[in-house]
Amino acid sequence: MNAIIFSAVWGIVMMFSGVLSNNKKTIQATAIVGLILLFIVNLLDLGGNHFINIDLHNMLYFETFGLLFNAIAFGASLLYFLLSSSDILKVGVNGAEYFALIFFVLCGVSIVTSFNTLLMLFLGIEIISIPLYILTGADKRDLKSNEASLKYFLMGAFSTGLMLLGITFLYGATANGSFFLDDIAAAKTSLSPLYIIGLLLLLVSMSFKVSAAPFHFWTPDVYDGAPTVFTSFMATIVKAAVFIAFIRLFGDAFGDTIQRWQIFVAIIIAATLFIGNITAVFQQSVKRMLAYSSIAQAGFMLFALLTLNTFAKEGIILYTAAYSIATIGIFAVLIKMKDYSFEGFNGLAKHHPTIAAVTTIFLLSLAGIPLTAGFFAKYYMLAAALQTGKFLWLVIFAVLCAAISVYYYFRIIQAMYFKEGEPQVLETTLSFRVVLIVLSIIIILLGIFPQWLINQIYYLYL
Repeated sequence: MNAIIFSAVWGIVMMFSGVLSNNKKTIQATAIVGLILLFIVNLLDLGGNHFINIDLHNMLYFETFGLLFNAIAFGASLLYFLLSSSDILKVGVNGAEYFALIFFVLCGVSIVTSFNTLLMLFLGIEIISIPLYILTGADKRDLKSNEASLKYFLMGAFSTGLMLLGITFLYGATANGSFFLDDIAAAKTSLSPLYIIGLLLLLVSMSFKVSAAPFHFWTPDVYDGAPTVFTSFMATIVKAAVFIAFIRLFGDAFGDTIQRWQIFVAIIIAATLFIGNITAVFQQSVKRMLAYSSIAQAGFMLFALLTLNTFAKEGIILYTAAYSIATIGIFAVLIKMKDYSFEGFNGLAKHHPTIAAVTTIFLLSLAGIPLTAGFFAKYYMLAAALQTGKFLWLVIFAVLCAAISVYYYFRIIQAMYFKEGEPQVLETTLSFRVVLIVLSIIIILLGIFPQWLINQIYYLYL
């Protein structure tokens, strides 16, 4: 509860900071301090120290799993601010308002990780989505940004409509008309048409939100058209948060009927892995390649939804951390590049060895190479599927798709180390390079000691 209230309040503080000060350094510092405080109050929540006790009528349910993800999301957001806050201020003249919108998104993140009723799920998703529509179109002088914002808004509104329709059907399927997850889970006994239609509509709408195939078609254009600094945030923290909501919803409300919808999720996973990886191979823009890569990564994260077992619960926490940190790091480097094509990275290792080295670590993690966090993240997802004893074909297919992903990630590494050129890189500060090195160290440490993060699910008490 601490994080929900604090993030909303600090969003308002950021709005007023833009009115009270025109100094970009002050606005930047205010945002970073706010995120540090947000991270701390969430840790206090994990320790059972709640500043404000409000009767929520059981509409929100705070548990270690959700709050631990919040800690990952806020920690990744802090790293994102440290790397890219100066670039956020360059997008337009309303820098403070962009930070305010990000804090409002984090408020929505805190809600979707703790909802106990479909009403709070809907509110959380919308609190996340509406600021993102604005951030996507923040660069008003760029027609691609305007187009991306409109497309994102229309697709988001359509998927929200499906979600509301699904919620309505599930409300009708419960005995006394209820939005609570426990009551929806109890409605499984009848498996009425209302229950089945509501379940399928929520499956489709949430698949839209996480850009799973075949509901992914908005993702490449939106990610490519949005200002790169905001694409970084959308493709990492936001995507990971919606995945946690997806898993909590189906685990708590539909977990007992998993045998009936599991095959649909398996088909979605196969399509997502295939389309994301194959399409990424043919991209000439690194930014667009990363957009399709994020679709492929969504395919792996969907294994947690497919299985809903202990491996899945542990693996999704590790995966969200590994994926968010590595992708934030790559996008931070991409923001500094003037040329987003693969050729733009030619010779980067010769002229900027530190940036090339950390970028290599991030790419290796996304590819799932051992000694990086991405390796164990993928391992846990596949192990969760093998534990069911039913999806060996899907695991083999996922491994083949992961092998394909190595090709397009290594294209960047090849360009940096084995091709001649003089990449045009904007000036980078010492602090920027230090934060990138910190991110790469975290990736390696999580690759060597993944159990440290996973154990927090069990060792932290509310």
